[in-house]
Amino acid sequence: MKTKKVLSVVMASSILMACNQQVEKKETALSYPNTMRDTTVVDEYFGTKVPDPYRWLENDTSAETEAWVKAENKVTFDYLKEIPYRKDINDRLTDLWNYEKYSAPFVRGEYTYFYKNDGLQNQSVLYRQKGEEGTPEVFLDPNKFSEDGTTSLAGLSFTEDGSMVAYQISEGGSDWRKVIVLNAETKEQIEDTLIDVKFSGVSWLNNDGFYYSSYDKPKDGSALSGLTQYHKLFYHKLGTEQSTDELIFGGDITPRRYIGGYVTEDNNYLVISAATSTSGNELYIKDLRKADSKIVNVVDNFENNNSVIHTEGDKIFIKTNLNAPNGRLVTTNIANPSPANWKDLIAETENVLSVGSAGGKFFASYMIDATDRVYQYSLDGKMEKEIELPALGSAGGFGGRMEDTVLYYSFTNYVYPSTIFKYNIADGTSEVYKKSGVKFDPANYESKQVFYTSKDGTKIPMIITHKKGLKLDGTNPTYLYGYGGFNVSLTPSFSTSTIVLLENGGIMAVANLRGGGEYGEKWHTTGTKMNKQNVFDDFIAAAEYLISEKYTSSEKLAVAGGSNGGLLVGATMTQRPSLMKVAFPAVGVLDMLRYNKFTAGAGWAYDYGTAEDSKEMFDYLYGYSPYHNLKKGTEYPATMVTTGDHDDRVVPAHSFKFAAELQHCHAGNNPVLIRIETNAGHGAGKPTDKIIQEQADKWSFMFWNMGYEKLPSASENSEVAEK
Repeated sequence: MKTKKVLSVVMASSILMACNQQVEKKETALSYPNTMRDTTVVDEYFGTKVPDPYRWLENDTSAETEAWVKAENKVTFDYLKEIPYRKDINDRLTDLWNYEKYSAPFVRGEYTYFYKNDGLQNQSVLYRQKGEEGTPEVFLDPNKFSEDGTTSLAGLSFTEDGSMVAYQISEGGSDWRKVIVLNAETKEQIEDTLIDVKFSGVSWLNNDGFYYSSYDKPKDGSALSGLTQYHKLFYHKLGTEQSTDELIFGGDITPRRYIGGYVTEDNNYLVISAATSTSGNELYIKDLRKADSKIVNVVDNFENNNSVIHTEGDKIFIKTNLNAPNGRLVTTNIANPSPANWKDLIAETENVLSVGSAGGKFFASYMIDATDRVYQYSLDGKMEKEIELPALGSAGGFGGRMEDTVLYYSFTNYVYPSTIFKYNIADGTSEVYKKSGVKFDPANYESKQVFYTSKDGTKIPMIITHKKGLKLDGTNPTYLYGYGGFNVSLTPSFSTSTIVLLENGGIMAVANLRGGGEYGEKWHTTGTKMNKQNVFDDFIAAAEYLISEKYTSSEKLAVAGGSNGGLLVGATMTQRPSLMKVAFPAVGVLDMLRYNKFTAGAGWAYDYGTAEDSKEMFDYLYGYSPYHNLKKGTEYPATMVTTGDHDDRVVPAHSFKFAAELQHCHAGNNPVLIRIETNAGHGAGKPTDKIIQEQADKWSFMFWNMGYEKLPSASENSEVAEK
């Protein structure tokens, strides 16, 4: 690829022309910032010249980009504040959110720890108590990490005896972390803070130190957008300088994009996972019982997903989809752990398997049409019992320590608020431990699964949720959500925010598109690279089903997705702009020719391919890339692009460039806006107040652009007032 010209800061400064003040009048009801288009920036791929007029917006630290962000936010928030029921929705969400929320407890040393949020706290607080009847005390309060609540607790790890803890913090939603080590008893900091840690856990080796992973800070571009190529696994010896930490794996000798390392529960092994993309990994193991033992390669390719679930003496238990696309649990011996010596303990079935361990048992969770079934197995692979779940939905948390006698799991679906259950491992009984306090009556709502036909004849599952007795006359406001990528499975989960939609007569529909993991690796790969259009076709077919079955109409349909799902929405709205009335591409991957130039984007190539791979791959990406497929003079749906200025997963330049081009191309009166959250990242750790504000703006924008002058619930006994 050859770049003919890149916009200089001087040119950007001279052409942007104080965009806070100047706007370009359009034929729409809104005036948008007069965003500069630099037509001299052109890339060439295999003989095809591709303009990139908003390349300058990739510079996230420039004054010009900052001015553009402020100008766009002014237009967006000036628009939103005119929606008459925006405050009502915000107040309703605030009321709905205001209940105590608990996590499952866990024991470390003499203490039982748990997270609790009083209701509207920006971050949940970590408490502890001695035993089950002790008086709870605050252990860590992330709300005190920063004045605005944007610094969050991003993970923690205790030593085996519970005497020390290393916890990570994220500032402004960034993936870059800091690690702080405390004496758990006194809560005093033990040593200097570790910095520049990314995509990492913390795993202690006895009480001497811990393993963690990170990248070198980018030399080119900002820390939030610069390319991060090669991950490194370090060992940090407690009490020493971070600069002296030992490189264990990675770097120039074994360059890998993602590396993780952890010590097994018995402290006998260091397990290392190494990958070049988000799917497939090598597996390594080091015997810590022997001085100077070598790191042994167990799996030597990146074609499958492999993880160590448990170790017992010389025996290793590995969950893998090698020669088993739906997954299996195998055993092997440290003396010769290669796949040739693996033996099935839990064989592959027609359903996707995930495995956890606790209390001397394995817990096999099978996904059947995107809902979970869980079974308890002995360590020798004998199925002992099925865990009785309260309904069809999602169950998680079937893991713990081998010494545990109980475990705590959660269950949820679209009308079942997340509930924590206490499970007795010996007798297989469950009891409610913490019930959700959210103000919602499931008896008033129904959730059902349907199967619809995609363009090529493939049957796709979708779960549709709404009020009982809702009239299917094609007039219901409907929110269609999807993801379709990276082997991610969308299983049912309750959302407090969605109550606003449901209680206003709306419909929530979630489609389980190809590219996800709902039906194993085959389902995933049929939505990747040259098959990516399948995902968009599946989503389009979901919308067409909802319309044909009279759930809704194009005038009452909103489509939404985040990250890879933001790409999904961007592609859908550019290919079928009249199919929906409202579009919400959130933190999306929207420039498919340059996504691999930023942060860890190169690791997404397994799913997407890159424009440099081949002419065929370039042509395919160029053919659906949302940024490149906006057409001048087209009427697009009412769109609110959302992103965070500290998003260093999917850099905000994707959303910036897409929004600028959308405003340039759009014809008609539908607003096409971008809402840029400041001091926020990809989503993790976002404060409660920002979540509520963002959700209120989403529902307000949706209802308003579907034509409602007042909320549907205000007109239940009369004709709905429409613009």
